Amino acid sequence: MNTWIAIAVTALGCYAVKLAGLLVPAGLLERPLVRRLAALLPVSLLAALTAQQTFSHGHVLVLDARAAGLAAAALALVLRAPFLLVVAAAVVVTAGARAMGA
Repeated sequence: MNTWIAIAVTALGCYAVKLAGLLVPAGLLERPLVRRLAALLPVSLLAALTAQQTFSHGHVLVLDARAAGLAAAALALVLRAPFLLVVAAAVVVTAGARAMGA
């Protein structure tokens, strides 16, 4: 029964957040600061998610093959490589680092 209560509370919370977004006045959303923050928010959330997934294992900070793959992807981005090449470089370097460590 606790699972269904959690599902119901989550559904109501999602509905409340959606409703709150609809109730924001349009004039507030047109302000330059709000527009700039809205444009930067997805990038910052993606960077935070990437850092959390790369440098943590549970509640412990780690430095393993994932960090090497991220570094390879960053280098490929600096060199302005196409996106698929960036992903391929990260995969190859991560796999190579894991193979050398195993």
